[in-house]
Amino acid sequence: MPHDWGFTIDVGLHGHVMRHVLHSADEATVRKLTEHATAPGVWLKAFVPPETLEPWLAPGWHLAGGPGYLMSAPLPTARAGRALTDAPDGYRLDTWTRAGVTRALVRTANGAFAAHGQIAVTGPGAGAGAVVAVVDQVETDPAHQRRGLGRLVMGRLTAAAAGQGAAAGVLGATPEGRALYETMGWRTVAALTGALRGPDPSEA
Repeated sequence: MPHDWGFTIDVGLHGHVMRHVLHSADEATVRKLTEHATAPGVWLKAFVPPETLEPWLAPGWHLAGGPGYLMSAPLPTARAGRALTDAPDGYRLDTWTRAGVTRALVRTANGAFAAHGQIAVTGPGAGAGAVVAVVDQVETDPAHQRRGLGRLVMGRLTAAAAGQGAAAGVLGATPEGRALYETMGWRTVAALTGALRGPDPSEA
C-alpha cells in the first residue's frame, strides 16, 4: 500500500507480519508510525544510518536485522533473462504471478525447499509506464548454498519484471546478500536500517 512517506507491505510471516518502508524518513513520521503500531512483528525500514533512526523510535521498538543496504541495478531484457533460468540437476524451479507479485521457488527432486524470492513492478502498472521492480525475500537454504540458486532465482525474477516493462530494480540486502548482488551488477546507493516492534525471531 503506497503512502506519501513510502509503502506498507503485508508480509505475513511469523515475527514479520507487516513492514513499513520509508523512502524519506524524518523524526515526526517515524515517531507517528512506531507509536501507532503496537502489535509485535511489525518492522520499519528507512534509508538512514542506525544512529539516526534509533532516537526516533517509540518505546517498545528497537533496531533489528543488522546492517542493510539499498541496492539498484538496470534489469536485463526479457530475452537475456531467459538464458539464466535453467535449474541445475537435482532441482526444479517454479514461478507464478498473483496480485502483481511474481514468486520463484526452487525445490529439490523430492520437493524440499532450496531457495525462493519474489518481485513486484511498481508505478502505474505493467505496460502503462511502470519502470521499477522491487525484489524481496530472496533466500537460499544453507544446505543448498553455493550452487547458483540465488543467481537462478534473481535471473528468473528480473526477467519476469523486465517482461512487465520494468527497466530497473531495487532491493534491500544484508552484507552477505550484497556480496552476491554486486557480482550480478547491482550497486549500493544508501544505508538501510531496520527496526522492530517486539522480539526479533532470529535471536530466539
